[in-house]
Amino acid sequence: MTDQASPALWRFIQDDDPDAFTLVVETANGPYIRRIRPALPLPSDVEHGPGAEAAAHTAAVTWGLSDFVFQPAYASKGSGRRELGDRLLLAGGRGAVIQVKARTVQPKDISSEVAWIKKVAAKAVRQAKGTVRQLRMLPADMTNGRGCTLSVDGNAYEWIGVFLLDHEQVPEGTICPLEPIGIPTIALTRRDWDFLFDQLRSTTAVLDYLFRAAVEPPVALGEEPVRYYEFAAADAEAPHGPLNPEVAALGGTHFSTPLLPQAPVGSDQAHRVMRIIMEDVATSAIRSQISESNRQLLLSDLDKLPVGARAEWGQLLLDMLADVQKVPAKESKWRWRRSIDPSGTRQLIFGCATRFGPEVEAAFQSYVLLRHHQLHQETGLAAQSSTLGVLLTPRTDGRRPWDTTLLRTEGDNNLSPEEVEQYIQLWNPQTAETA
Repeated sequence: MTDQASPALWRFIQDDDPDAFTLVVETANGPYIRRIRPALPLPSDVEHGPGAEAAAHTAAVTWGLSDFVFQPAYASKGSGRRELGDRLLLAGGRGAVIQVKARTVQPKDISSEVAWIKKVAAKAVRQAKGTVRQLRMLPADMTNGRGCTLSVDGNAYEWIGVFLLDHEQVPEGTICPLEPIGIPTIALTRRDWDFLFDQLRSTTAVLDYLFRAAVEPPVALGEEPVRYYEFAAADAEAPHGPLNPEVAALGGTHFSTPLLPQAPVGSDQAHRVMRIIMEDVATSAIRSQISESNRQLLLSDLDKLPVGARAEWGQLLLDMLADVQKVPAKESKWRWRRSIDPSGTRQLIFGCATRFGPEVEAAFQSYVLLRHHQLHQETGLAAQSSTLGVLLTPRTDGRRPWDTTLLRTEGDNNLSPEEVEQYIQLWNPQTAETA
């Protein structure tokens, strides 16, 4: 049988399988069927409660990035210790305190179960509030899924509290209104949580979704995929957002993609390119050269690339890498792609060059610095502006497909007129006289 959730969305219900969850989504390209899988199984060698926390962690590091998922830390409270959240997500200036609650005994009648869920939900959001308050009073060292430690100052993040429920069978239609605690809050089941990470494959995108959904009326526990697809349908029909006129004056193509894709973000080679680049940043020698907070900043900038654009970008980078190798020996070729945020304050530049070396590295630096300078000169927003440059250079030793080099700059980089002229002569000689 089917149950209509909205004019463009149908839920297919199998009476003989209460755990089955299939949505039929009407899109511009015809109907799309999305099977919502059950939550990941709990680890067999861990008690139910901690096992639910571990399973939620596994979903976030498998489909997101382990660098953004933090283990609980502890703060002194009187003569004891206070746990700071079951897990934390931290990326791009936003943070989520995750409080996981598991039903570890045999469920009772429906009314009793609903009462229990609302009770533990209230406890969860109070704990989330306490975690944020503690982190704002005193930063804490927290370890992420990569095993790296970051000093977390609660005042540096915009926070949301997430009540995450592990329950064998949530009573149908259970809505869990959460008490106001001074930060946004949202209630999810573990299946909801896994769905969001599997669908978006980006911690930043999941955080953005949680903040977006938290300001809407709560939906029944387990029904978050339905709300997701209602949002996705609205995104697909929404007009392009406003573009800073100064950004438009720079030329290029105005590209727009829905914030929430209707089809799951893929795992093919093109999609994996961005994940590989982020893994390069997370695991390379750069870890010993910069602080953990700066490495997190680099990863967050990369993870801001809209998930709906990643396949196209990934395929383009693969094509660019193949192209720059098709030149005669001792010659070099460059290919570039850059993206400017509609506000004109954030810029992402990807480049590919034939080979790596000191001259190539210096040329890459000059390109990034020049484009950053030109952007904030055009917009007048130097103080708010940042540019991340990523250079891929092919390898031929078979150990890996490419090397990754990064450069990030922000604010006014104070290039002298002579430097600007020199960089323009290198990259845009035809405009040097008018620059």
